[in-house]
Amino acid sequence: MLLSNIVLIVVFLLQKSTFPPQIPLFYSKQLGEDQLGEWWMIFVIPILMNIFFIVNQLIYKKFFPKNEFVFNVLNVTNSFMLTSFTLVFVKIVLLTTL
Repeated sequence: MLLSNIVLIVVFLLQKSTFPPQIPLFYSKQLGEDQLGEWWMIFVIPILMNIFFIVNQLIYKKFFPKNEFVFNVLNVTNSFMLTSFTLVFVKIVLLTTL
């Protein structure tokens, strides 16, 4: 989780000066202005990533403290989630700033 957060921060700080005022975030909407959101809304991605990670950890500790299978499943889920959220964030930032 720490590595993923560091990557997100570094990518944002490196591209901060070239950030447009609006970026495409809502890909499920029709093409055009409906897809655009304010630049600060990109931070929803890392916030959700961290919330999901913490919730998964809390679920394991509260309900399955000694179950190794659940531990492994949640570790794989967390790894996939951290990777995918990080890649989505980096892709959106690089596509809008380069």
